[in-house]
Amino acid sequence: MGEVKVPDMVNLVMFIFASHIDYWFNEVRPVLEGRFGPMDYISDVLDFEKYTLYYSEEMGQGLKGRLVSFERLVHPFQLADIKRETNEIEKMFSIEGKRKVNIDPGYIHHTQFVLASTKHWGNRIYIGKGIYAEVTLVYVRGEFRHMEFTFPNYREEEYKKHLEKIRELYLKKRRKMMK
Repeated sequence: MGEVKVPDMVNLVMFIFASHIDYWFNEVRPVLEGRFGPMDYISDVLDFEKYTLYYSEEMGQGLKGRLVSFERLVHPFQLADIKRETNEIEKMFSIEGKRKVNIDPGYIHHTQFVLASTKHWGNRIYIGKGIYAEVTLVYVRGEFRHMEFTFPNYREEEYKKHLEKIRELYLKKRRKMMK
């Protein structure tokens, strides 16, 4: 019989995307940092629209995004609450019922990259409060590897490289915490 263990703290990560990413990122950043603490990593602007047009009608054309990491580590069980809170923040910035910015929270653990979702799918596990979690990437033999169901943008090396940098930050924070 295995023993119940306390899970590792994880690194909160968000992918923030919008039609005018620089403007909306500057608007939403103070709100996110007020709630989740300082960001310690902000990616370059990443193309998002080339992977899907799903959001274009609601959010406009030319969708681009940034992957961000937060300095403070969180417990994995907080992911459902964090997703619900980012949904509320999206509503704060909506205009006439349409989102202008999308905030997708998840976390990095040394073995995986996990995303939260309000949508059920066969590869997602219900974690409570109407939220599901998906292991989007696994870290195997020195690199993030995608799976059959991984979103197209997270299959790209450009996204994986940023996530690997965030993972390195996480490992430093984790080592410091374990001392």
